[in-house]
Amino acid sequence: MSFAQLYDLSGKAAVVTGGTRGIGRAIANALLERGAEVHLFDISAEGAGDLSAFTFHQVDISDPAAVNQAVAELPANCTLLVNNAGITRDRSLAKMADAEWQSVIDINLSGAFYMIRALAPLMRNAGHGRIVNITSINGIRGKFGQANYSAAKAGLIGLTKTSARELGAKGVTANAIAPGMVMTEMAQQLPPEYIDKAQSEALLPQLALPEDIANAVLFLVSDAARMISGEVIRVDAGQYV
Repeated sequence: MSFAQLYDLSGKAAVVTGGTRGIGRAIANALLERGAEVHLFDISAEGAGDLSAFTFHQVDISDPAAVNQAVAELPANCTLLVNNAGITRDRSLAKMADAEWQSVIDINLSGAFYMIRALAPLMRNAGHGRIVNITSINGIRGKFGQANYSAAKAGLIGLTKTSARELGAKGVTANAIAPGMVMTEMAQQLPPEYIDKAQSEALLPQLALPEDIANAVLFLVSDAARMISGEVIRVDAGQYV
């Protein structure tokens, strides 16, 4: 099979959560370029620009009923899922409010579970599926001030591996990508010391761009990765090492 055939997503449909901006938008663009029909699940399209190439669904993924309703509107060939949506509510353990803890768990972890649970029947029926969960190196190593985020992202790794075990017999793979600092438009607005700290951890001279994460997603949903499941791939310029 040629390279072009391996990465051809024609005839397949994909869902990208948090897909209107940042890393999610880069992922959606990459899938679209390879021929997939792309559905964006996001809480809002405000500031997203032109979404005419995609199908936008306004969905709060922390609400399982809303997820089920939106998934019921998807075509039967929707067997690609990228769980990218995530939020941060950073604060030290001693000062973190209950709502700050719960909101991050609800979106970053529970939302991914609701999406996988809702889409699994489509994947089983098709005998094909690709699940890619966007976790974080901070879900592997922990991070000061991010107990909620790190716990959710660590949980996402466990969810990935369990999904791989439970769905593999039906031709479904489940993998995770763990970015480090990614230079999105939002990240570029951070105080310089935050970016400098990430760069000091990195082994490469540049930090990752959203397109670097999208390229890894494209690999994992393609036939080039059909024998890879239950894995976590770090895309972090070597920060974790």
